[in-house]
Amino acid sequence: MNALVKPEDAGGSDGRSALIELKGAAVVHRARSGGLFTRDRVHALTGADFAVRAGETVGVVGESGCGKSTLAKVLVGVERPTAGTVEFRGRDLWAMPPGARRAAVGAHTGMIFQDPSTALNRRLSIRQILRDPLDVHGRGTRAQREERVRELMALVGLPTALADGLPGQLSGGQRQRVAIARALALDPDLVVADEPTSALDVSVRAQILNLLLDLKDRLGLALVFVSHDIQTVRRMSDRVITMYLGRIVEEAPAGRVTDHARHPYTRALFSATPGLLDPIDPIPLVGPVPSATRPPSGCPFRTRCWKADDVCAGEMPDFSAASAPGHRFRCHHPVEEDESTRDLVRQTHLREI
Repeated sequence: MNALVKPEDAGGSDGRSALIELKGAAVVHRARSGGLFTRDRVHALTGADFAVRAGETVGVVGESGCGKSTLAKVLVGVERPTAGTVEFRGRDLWAMPPGARRAAVGAHTGMIFQDPSTALNRRLSIRQILRDPLDVHGRGTRAQREERVRELMALVGLPTALADGLPGQLSGGQRQRVAIARALALDPDLVVADEPTSALDVSVRAQILNLLLDLKDRLGLALVFVSHDIQTVRRMSDRVITMYLGRIVEEAPAGRVTDHARHPYTRALFSATPGLLDPIDPIPLVGPVPSATRPPSGCPFRTRCWKADDVCAGEMPDFSAASAPGHRFRCHHPVEEDESTRDLVRQTHLREI
């Protein structure tokens, strides 16, 4: 049995208290299967222990369907966990009265969705979209709200001449700037960005990423950045969370995830990104991702892992601590810290022979 590591011990050593913290959070959906009256249980998130501290950037990586977006929605109160708790500044969000919860989540968190074309109401003007959170939460007078709209547009680099335009009249990059401005309307402490550049042209992705980093530093935001682009996540983040089939399997300082990650899945993910200076073959993962409706016993990654054995099939490992502060992982047979990814590629090839 691996030694249990608490999320508050793994999330950093600077002593900052958690802004928001998940404790054993799980989300299970009901999905219709083959029969008319039959519904499968989809395990979208399982046993998530995770904390975000003020002013830090946490990256979340993993393959499609691993639970990244579900985690993001739970963090901002859009999705209620079916088990576990979500604490905002030490208070259980879902034990609050509905009005208090809406005030806490709405005023102190913001979310940027993947596709601004669908996230923005196409019938409302940009002015109305940005003023809507201020109207709902009763912030200031009408004149103050109008002034806040102008401030928000300037903050994200949009000319005020666009205020009366509709989302459909803007480019993709401009629409995402509107979405970012809306997320910042109430001066939140935490912003969750769920794949904020995946629907954009390559030419504007860097602009949006640089804008997010600039706003984070200028406004002192905590940022949770969810993305398939794992190298971008590594460069933007203070620490990185790796998810697999609804579970957090590793949490590490961003500088360690490429060459010192302990979980085989994290190593495989980062090996799949081409390197120009020292290119290597990616670590092959054989077989499809298991179904979230019928996850395998024990460690969910064992069906694709070159290190898996009977122990992995029998029990899900607890978190263990690596040598570096803030680094924890869940694996019965972790990669050695000084083991190169190139050596791991050779191991997987030898196992296939």
